[in-house]
Amino acid sequence: MAMIDTGTTRLAYDEAGSGPAIVFVHAGVADRRMWDHQFTAFARTHRVVRYDWRGHGGSADHEGPVAHHEDLLALMDALGIERAVLVGASFGGAYCADAALAAPERVEALALVCPGMSGHEWPEAFTREARKMVLGAVPHERLEVYRAGRAEADPGDVAAMAEAQARFMVLGPRRLPEDMPTEAWDLTLLMLRELFARQWSGPVLTTLWPERPAKERLGEIAVPTLVVKGASEIAQVREVADLYAKGVPGARLLEMPDTGHLPSVERPGELTAALGEFLAAF
Repeated sequence: MAMIDTGTTRLAYDEAGSGPAIVFVHAGVADRRMWDHQFTAFARTHRVVRYDWRGHGGSADHEGPVAHHEDLLALMDALGIERAVLVGASFGGAYCADAALAAPERVEALALVCPGMSGHEWPEAFTREARKMVLGAVPHERLEVYRAGRAEADPGDVAAMAEAQARFMVLGPRRLPEDMPTEAWDLTLLMLRELFARQWSGPVLTTLWPERPAKERLGEIAVPTLVVKGASEIAQVREVADLYAKGVPGARLLEMPDTGHLPSVERPGELTAALGEFLAAF
């Protein structure tokens, strides 16, 4: 692991290969390890970079709001990357789209995997189920202490929340852990345990979204765009992928069967192949 100073923070990152640049941006339920297969595969033909968001993984802590898409562009600046293909998952996909709108000259193409979207409001059905999942894992009074940050997190609570989040967000409804490859499920739980242990014991970080969110500007994205969705994940998340596919001119939509929210972990070879086919087309 290397660290780089962007001028406002220090980010943990990995870099390999040479050629056209690809930057991988992880999901909110993961860290840069979710890109293991893609990082290794594309290093044979490209300069590849993956990093941990500020306040995540090996990157520096942060207290208060942070514009993650600005950190992405600052990382590219610090590494001397003028232009890159951005590959982002979940909220990492949202940050890639926001970076493409903020600095279109810096982005060669977008691959948005089960993406989030700035400006999107989650329907009540989704937020209701998410609240039920959270409160089923950790009692409200302890959860409030953890959400305030700088707490001494109980390992049992960390493990319970990690498994609940993995079942709800990563597996999707009507699936069980045994429906994922064992190594994929184990990595998912590991990343989530480390995520909650850090979030609850460290300073509170919040996301600062652009004043003009992507939801209002999808038609302005003018680079080749691949949108990937998992057929088994939560319906409301699949709907966000559909919004990108319909709103971004010329976007290509790929639905991966029997796949949840982290295709790079659950179906690594298939996603790598799809990304390779996408990159070969322009």
